[in-house]
Amino acid sequence: QVRLVESGGGLAQAGGSLNLSCAASGSIFNIISMGWHRQVPGKTRELVANINFRGTTMYADSVKGRFTISRDKTTNTVLLEMNSLEPLDTAVYYCTLRQGWSDVADYWGQGTQVTVSS
Repeated sequence: QVRLVESGGGLAQAGGSLNLSCAASGSIFNIISMGWHRQVPGKTRELVANINFRGTTMYADSVKGRFTISRDKTTNTVLLEMNSLEPLDTAVYYCTLRQGWSDVADYWGQGTQVTVSS
């Protein structure tokens, strides 16, 4: 089994910054990608940022230029630096991991709340 433990998040003012960290442990092998999704009550979960095994990153249009995702392969940790935060960034943020060979599995963290006040 794979365990994803998120840390960081909390409360920030608009224009401020927060950092999220996620450490993966357990039966880790052949990680394809790690990333972050977020969800607001009543809305579907959306991809925020993703980084694959080559280090290629992708971002939601709404966070491009403000958020940066990075990964430490030695510790299987993924970081999300969030700058210039906006109230619309308020959500529960979930760490994700995809791994496998022919059979691919997705894993999700418990989620961490990010609240941005105006």
